[in-house]
Amino acid sequence: MKKTTFGVIVGNRGFFPDVLAKQGRKNMLEVLKKNGFGSVALSMKETKYGAVETFDDAKKCAALFAAKAGKIDGIIVTLPNFGDEKAVAETIKRSGLNVPILIQAEPDKQGAMTIANRRDSFCGKFSVCNNLRQAGIPFTLTSSHTVGVTSTQFKSELNDFASVCRIVKGLENVRFGAIGARTGAFNTVRYSEKLLELSGISVETIDLSEILGKVALLADNNRAVKKKLDAISKYTPTESIPAEKLLKMAKFGYVIDRWIKETELDGTAIQCWTALEEFFGIVPCTLMSMMSESLAPSACEVDITGLLGMYILQLAGGTPSALLDWNNNYGSDPDKAVLFHCSNLPKSFFSKQKMDYQEIIAGFVGKENTYGTIVGRIAPAKATFCRTSTDDADGIISAYVGQGEFTNDKLNTFGGYGVMKIPNLQLLCQYICKMGFEHHVAVGLTQKADAIAEALDNYMGWEVYRHR
Repeated sequence: MKKTTFGVIVGNRGFFPDVLAKQGRKNMLEVLKKNGFGSVALSMKETKYGAVETFDDAKKCAALFAAKAGKIDGIIVTLPNFGDEKAVAETIKRSGLNVPILIQAEPDKQGAMTIANRRDSFCGKFSVCNNLRQAGIPFTLTSSHTVGVTSTQFKSELNDFASVCRIVKGLENVRFGAIGARTGAFNTVRYSEKLLELSGISVETIDLSEILGKVALLADNNRAVKKKLDAISKYTPTESIPAEKLLKMAKFGYVIDRWIKETELDGTAIQCWTALEEFFGIVPCTLMSMMSESLAPSACEVDITGLLGMYILQLAGGTPSALLDWNNNYGSDPDKAVLFHCSNLPKSFFSKQKMDYQEIIAGFVGKENTYGTIVGRIAPAKATFCRTSTDDADGIISAYVGQGEFTNDKLNTFGGYGVMKIPNLQLLCQYICKMGFEHHVAVGLTQKADAIAEALDNYMGWEVYRHR
């Protein structure tokens, strides 16, 4: 991933010890560098200790941020002492930046509360937040009102805030591709392109016949097709798959890759059930798995809002994501469920995997027309789940997000599958049903639910349920 870079505003107020601002700036910049983040901040020569205290300081800092706007993913306001609330707010307003903002206040020490060393950052944070609220500027708070910049807790807060920034920036002018019509039997994956467009999310469409028409024009010995065929064979074991089916997959995959590049797409959702099997003779699952593994997520059944959830998880954690069905209960355990797909999961989700045929559709269209799934058990891991949906009746985008864990519980089945343990799962199931969410859910193998909820609710303005 591209390095996340923060604009840093060091608050200062003349009634309090200036040396605190000096040390606070030094600590913040060192912590950011140590944790792999970039920073943009006033130099010690431009203002007193590189801090922002006066109206002139605010103008200088705002001009710096505006000049570096292309680099800045978020702003951190650090308050080593009380800070000047007006100067902080003025800096952000004048910068013209529309990025997430984290407010950090340094804690006082019980034995250092004299006029020479007390901070009052605890109090100053209220004032800064009040001014930002008056200006209609959204901001993010640390989980503790005060937290030391050099603490382990702040490192965790910083990583979560970086995820918030990546999500918000990643959703600017994002482009998804819908390949084929929505599967007729799946009303559940209907969505509103117009509501998505209002949030900066565009959908490019192409008919499945156009893709298959371009496939038909490709020669078997086409150099690009051979290269794609080699990539498939290197990606997953294919020993049991007929050679002619692998060649079809390679052609289909190459055409999609070319369309993605030509239209500059960030992810795709593909019609599958059951047109591809009946009229082309493969399933696209392994090709979709390869795309998702390479951080170009691909969802099945033209589930664009499911793809959106995958993309958000990918932005948050920097790792591949998958789309699964909320598929089965797990015995009598109320907090466990079987998550399943046919499957097109990224191979990094599996303990081991291989290419196979699609057992569900095979009984309808014949085994010979269903080669191309990538199957196996999801390895035990902590995970975040996320679902986004367009609520046309209320004219909003809604979402739910939470965390769980894939377990090692015994399960004998097919496809791509895993048992996930989720606290208060029954309450979540009731919420999904009552709110009319889809049967698909996106999953990532990182724990980023808080960051996702913060980004989607506070900065995107979506209606978000954070499950706990």
